[in-house]
Amino acid sequence: MATTQIDAKAHALPLLKRWQIAIDSCNAPDIHSTDTLTRWLVISRACVFSMTLTSSLIGVLLAASLDAFTERPLLKAWFAVLVVIGLLAAHASNNLVNDWTDVKRGVDTEDYPRAQYSPHPVLGGLTRPDTLLRVALGLTALDGVIMLYLAAMGRPWVIALGGSGLAISLEYTIFLKRFALGEVAALTVWGPLMIGGAVYAISGTLTWDALLTAVPYGLIVASVLIGKHTDKITNDAPIGVHSIPVIVGERRALIFNKAMFVLFYAMVVGLVVSGVSGPWILLSFLAVPRLLTAWKIYSRPRPAAKPENWPVWPLWYVGWALYFNREAGKWFILGLLLNLLVPVVIGVLG
Repeated sequence: MATTQIDAKAHALPLLKRWQIAIDSCNAPDIHSTDTLTRWLVISRACVFSMTLTSSLIGVLLAASLDAFTERPLLKAWFAVLVVIGLLAAHASNNLVNDWTDVKRGVDTEDYPRAQYSPHPVLGGLTRPDTLLRVALGLTALDGVIMLYLAAMGRPWVIALGGSGLAISLEYTIFLKRFALGEVAALTVWGPLMIGGAVYAISGTLTWDALLTAVPYGLIVASVLIGKHTDKITNDAPIGVHSIPVIVGERRALIFNKAMFVLFYAMVVGLVVSGVSGPWILLSFLAVPRLLTAWKIYSRPRPAAKPENWPVWPLWYVGWALYFNREAGKWFILGLLLNLLVPVVIGVLG
C-alpha cells in the first residue's frame, strides 16, 4: 500500500518538475517508476552538466568576441549548437563510462559514496552494464560525427582537441584520479580544452587571450572535484585512489579549495587589469555571498548525520563547491555577454 502511494505521488509530479529535481540533485522520487528521461538524467548525473554548459557558453561568447558571427552567422550559430550538444554528450558519456569501469574494477560497491548519494545505474538496478556501455558508445559516436563534420567544414584541429578530451576521459578512472591528477585534468578539460575547443570550432581560430580567459572557470570546476574527493577520503584511501585530498588530508584539502575560490577572483581581476577581458566579468563578484556561505561550511567539520533536505549525502563539501560554481559561472557568462553588447550599444548611440 505504501509503495503504491509513493508511486502515485511520483507520477503526480509534472514532467518538468521531475526533470528539474534530477538536474538539481541527481536524484528523483521513486526512480524505478518514473519516466525514461528522468531515469537517464539520474543515470548520467545530469546535476553536474551545468559546468559543461557553462564552459560551452563561455566558449561561444569568446568566439563572438573574435567576430566569429560576423560572416555567415547562421552557419556559425549551427557550429555553436553542435559544440554545445557535443560537449554535453561527451560529459554524459564520460560519466557512464566512469560508472561502468568502476563497477568492473570493484571501486563502486554498495557502501561506496557513488551508490549512496544517487541511485547507481548498475548497482541500483536502473540499467544493465551492457546497456550503460552501449549508450556511452552511442554518445561517443555522436561526438565523432560532429567532430568529422566540423573538420570537413574547415576545423581540422577539432579532431585533435576532441581526441585529447576523450583520452583524458578514459584515463581519468584508470589512472589520473589514482595519482592526484584528476583535479588537474578537470581544470584542463573544463577550462582551456573545452572552452578553447569551442572557440576554435566556431571561429576557426584560437588566441592566447581566449585560453587565459578560460582558466578561471576551469579552476572552480576543479574545486568541485576537490570537494568531492575530500568527501570520499575515507573511502578512496583504502582502494588506492590517491587524489589530492587523500594525499594532503581533509584539513589541508579544505584550505586548498578555499585558495582555489580566491584564485578564481584574483584571475578575474587580473584579466580585466591586463586588458585581456572587458570589465563586465567583474560581475562574477556578485557570487561572493555564495562564496562566503561555502567558506563557512569549509571552515567547520562536516555534519555527523545527514542534514534535512540534503539530497546527495554522504557527499557534503562538493555540494557547496558546486553551489558557488553555478552562481559564479552564471555571472561570468553575463559579464562576457555585456563585454560584447555594451560597446555595440555605445557605438550605435554615439
